[in-house]
Parts: sequence; C-alpha cells; structure tokens
Amino acid sequence: MSVPLLASLEQAFAQLPAAALQAAQLGESRRTHLAAALADGLPTARAERWRYTPLRALERRPFVTAAALAEIDPAVLPAGEGPRLVFVNGVFAAAHSRLDGLPAGVELLPLSQALLGADARDLAHLARRFDASDDTFARLNAAFALDGLVLRVAAGTRCEQPVTVVMVGAPTTTDIAVHLRHLVDIGEGASLRLVEHQLSAGAQAHLVNSLCHVHLKPGARLSHLRVQCEDVAATLFTRTEGVLAGAAEYQRADLELGAALSRHELNIALQGNGARLRSNGVLLADGRRHLDTRLGIDHIARDTRCELTWRGLGADRGRAVFHGGILIRAGADGTSAQLSNKNLLLSPHAEIDTQPVLEIHADEVQASHGATVGQLDANALFYLRSRGVGEAQARTLLTLAFCRVALDDLDDDALREQIDALLAARLPEVAA
Repeated sequence: MSVPLLASLEQAFAQLPAAALQAAQLGESRRTHLAAALADGLPTARAERWRYTPLRALERRPFVTAAALAEIDPAVLPAGEGPRLVFVNGVFAAAHSRLDGLPAGVELLPLSQALLGADARDLAHLARRFDASDDTFARLNAAFALDGLVLRVAAGTRCEQPVTVVMVGAPTTTDIAVHLRHLVDIGEGASLRLVEHQLSAGAQAHLVNSLCHVHLKPGARLSHLRVQCEDVAATLFTRTEGVLAGAAEYQRADLELGAALSRHELNIALQGNGARLRSNGVLLADGRRHLDTRLGIDHIARDTRCELTWRGLGADRGRAVFHGGILIRAGADGTSAQLSNKNLLLSPHAEIDTQPVLEIHADEVQASHGATVGQLDANALFYLRSRGVGEAQARTLLTLAFCRVALDDLDDDALREQIDALLAARLPEVAA
C-alpha cells in the first residue's frame, strides 16, 4: 500500500531541477538514497531507535516542495548583529542575510551557492551513505537537500563574533517539506560560536528535515547553541553528525520549545585523543507536543571526555523522550563520561520516558549516568510561599532554576539573557 508521505515526496523529487540535483556529481547518489528510502519505508515501532517516535499520522500526509521564496516580516528574526544566513521554508533569503564583515579565514555561504561549479571533493559530506534501514529521513535529506549552511573556519582563525543561521517556517497554501543540509568545518586550532534558530513566521504545519555535519580538527573549539521554537503544528527531524579530532572541544546547548513532533539525534564521535564534548539541553513538552531526543556519544580515542546535562519538563498532555547512549570502545582508556538527565512532571497527564545507556569496553575509565523523573520540591515550594511568593510565581521560579542548570555553561552573556527571557516567558504557562 502506498504511503501518501513517501508518494508525495517521490513525485516532488521528479519535479526538482535536474541541474541542481546533478551538481557536484551527486545525481546518482541522490537517486540511490531516494530509492532506498522508498524501498524500506518509514520506521515503525518495531525499530528500536524509533519505538517512541509516532509516525502514523505523518505518513498519511502529502507534502510539496517550496515553489518560491516566501515573504516574512523581518521582525520575527532574532535580534543581534553579525553575520547570519536566513532560510525561509528551506530557501536562502539573501535580503534577510548578512554575509559581510566576516574575518579573514571564515567562509560562510548557502549550500545552493556552494553547489554551483563546486568540486565534488569540497562537498564530500553530501555523498555520505546511510545504510541502516531506519535511516529514512537521513536518506530523504541526502536525496532532496539543495540548500543549507556551509561554514568553514581556517586553521588558527578565532572568530569572536557569533555566526547565526535562522530557519524560518512561513505560512503557505499547502504543507511543504523542507530539507536542509549543513556543514560546519572548524580548522586546526580555530574557534567559533554558532547560534542556530528554528522558528515560525506564522501558523503552518510543514515538515522540516535537516542534517548537520560538524567536523572539528585538532585543537579546534566550537560553541553551538540551538533554539527550536517552531509552530505548534510543525514536524521536525533534526540530526547532527559530529567528528572530533585530538584535543578538539565541542560545547553545545539545545533548547526544544516548539513543534508538534520534534526528533533530534545528536551523534558525536570522539576520534582523537583528548577530545571533549559538553552537551546540555532543555526539553519543554507541553500541550500535546512530542519531543524526542537521542544522544549517541562514541568514545574511540584515549583520554576523551563527555559531560551531558539535560533537563526535561512534561506539562498538559505533552510527552518528552530522552535516550542518552554512551559507548566507550576498547582502547579508549582514560575516558571520562558523565550523563545526568533529570525531569519534572508538571501535570498528571504528561509523560516522560528516559533511557540512559552506558556501554564500556575499556579499562581505567570514569563513567556515571543517572536519570530521574519527579515533581517540584514541596519543601522548596513551601519555603517560597512562606516568604510571600504566590504559588504560580513560586512554581515558575523553581522550574526556571531547574532548567538553568543545563544552560549555565553558555559563554555569551547576551545569549544567556535572551535564553533566560525566552524560558521565563514560556514557563508561567507551563508551571501554573
């Protein structure tokens, strides 16, 4: 039986410009990925990695591709100066982007421009294979993605000003499918801050499927903040594939506040000795929102380190799912790995599922993992009430403090204040 989602995407693929599909000698690769996705179909609950991600409603929906750049009100874009790329419904919006003022050694451009006359070796990440039968959305991305962020930082370059990428969902007459492919390549000893926004410019129920490759060379440092505030009816599939060389450091924070269904996979390979990852995040599942986050941290080399601090909130009839997987391979001696996932249930109807997984095949390692699901501390709530704080405000203050633990590592005061304000605006609705 034909699945409307896949049937509509197969039809949309046939309508894409042949020259764009063939660019960088990727035509055959794109067709192969599409054929594999259609053959294996969407993952079902019998696939272990997808058992908590509901796809039945999505598979019955048809989508089209964006026909033209949609107009948006610039006021919806996040404030701030500095270089940025903006994509509206998956199409590069030059009028809202800023590509000037980049320091020497920093290359920033949309993938659609990089594909023009590109040497296939410069975009080798686009030819990556996805062979698992449940890699359907990664395969669809590999088949369809014609735009996205290309960000390269030359060895030794230190970029002080953050680079921002904004993906905006705008209303259209029909639901569209958006596929974006990003590359972030930080050279040896270089450093950069990247801020990523996924937001909405109005009511829409689009499907957004994005895949980001993060490559850190020896001694490179990347600070990466991702803020997801999509429309309440949108569907998001976000996947990050990172590779860290020796002494590289990747500091990341994810804030999940939007979409009807949002699934994020963060897969990081610590391939070089002394590579370090710090990944923190907050999941806010309110309304009937379903948020699904999967971490796959692979310690391959010696003396690598990961610190994972995640906080989850379940309110109304929302559901948050968290899978924290850490693999320490044979030979990865001296590894340090810590995972903390704490969650608050703010409603009797909400649901939170957490799965910490730690697999160790090396000696002389320090590793710990823990997960809890509970409610607000009654004693702390009583203390605030006894000091004259109203119940609703007391709940909001305690919930905000609970979330801040995962965001304190942000190394930009202005960004930290913005995130604080964003959370403070949302939490009264949830914690009341």
